[in-house]
Amino acid sequence: MPQCSYCKKHYEIPRGLTFVLSNGEILYFCSSKCRKNWGMGRRSDKMKWISKRKDEEKFVEEKAE
Repeated sequence: MPQCSYCKKHYEIPRGLTFVLSNGEILYFCSSKCRKNWGMGRRSDKMKWISKRKDEEKFVEEKAE
């Protein structure tokens, strides 16, 4: 299961986009939103929607335990 290079979310294989750079590096993106933000040079640690998603994932993990 690949991990998004921008937001670090794990996603299933049929979804997302695999982006190959000219130097051979492979980037995985879970959505066009992540790909476009990466292309504009935005830093993922400053995006509010990514931090909210990570907080929700932590809450679900804690609730499952």
